[in-house]
Amino acid sequence: MVISRPPPALGGDQLRILILLVLLTSTAPISAATIRVSPDCGKPQQLNRIVGGEDSTDAQWPWIVSILKNGSHHCAGSLLTNRWVVTAAHCFKSNMDKPSLFSVLLGAWKLGSPGPRSQKVGIAWVLPHPRYSQKERTHADIALVRLEHSIQFSERILPICLPDSSVRLPPKTDCWIAGWGSIQDGVPLPHPQTLQKLKVPIIDSELCKSLYWRGAGQEAITEGMLCAGYLEGERDACLGDSGGPLMCQVDDHWLLTGIISWGEGCAERNRPGVYTSLLAHRSWVQRIVQGVQLRGHLADSGDTGSS
Repeated sequence: MVISRPPPALGGDQLRILILLVLLTSTAPISAATIRVSPDCGKPQQLNRIVGGEDSTDAQWPWIVSILKNGSHHCAGSLLTNRWVVTAAHCFKSNMDKPSLFSVLLGAWKLGSPGPRSQKVGIAWVLPHPRYSQKERTHADIALVRLEHSIQFSERILPICLPDSSVRLPPKTDCWIAGWGSIQDGVPLPHPQTLQKLKVPIIDSELCKSLYWRGAGQEAITEGMLCAGYLEGERDACLGDSGGPLMCQVDDHWLLTGIISWGEGCAERNRPGVYTSLLAHRSWVQRIVQGVQLRGHLADSGDTGSS
């Protein structure tokens, strides 16, 4: 960058300072401009516990992370910002106060060979929902994970959006789940452990309540849950997929509408997957996580949503 003619009011010292400032700003690395500090959420920049699923493509779901326990894949999660991940609270069980046991692997597609563009970062602390109970691990099964340091965004590492208050999920809405969990009950995902994906339709909440009915006063499906999957079974999330995303595309953004939480068995008939609803828990996440992005059909800059 060349300054051809300084303004007459600038003296020699002032000119030298101005030129120095221009040179400093012009030496910023080119790569830093490829991904903004806060990139648009829920929009993959494509490169060209799941039963009955199929291989995803590289960088198809750049917000999905692997939560490692003692170095091995344990659960999945979703990246919300460069410092926060959301997952299922039950993934930590009695280890909420032992973050050193866990780490987060971002930007991986094949766990068996994450590649040099993946990033691994420790966990600073875990914050479960205040209504989550160790005894009843299905209720408010959501936790926020604070990373030890900020991560760098790339085409393989991007945040997902949360749904704003305009979003509704009527029955039969097609959404997707993804994860590195077992491909059948007791059968782990084989090497190289390629991220699996599966399309799952939303199931009517009243129907799901009837399927999991346990008698008066023992309602298994609450307002804070979503059900999705197939009544005939055969396709479902499974062990190791917990904490991963239920993703629905609204307009041109992917929204995190649910978190893989629980079910009875894997892919069993009349036992669809049950997910922690982000429609119900969005406000809690917003109160904790600064910078989380919301999208929806009727989103506007002033709509922060409520639950």
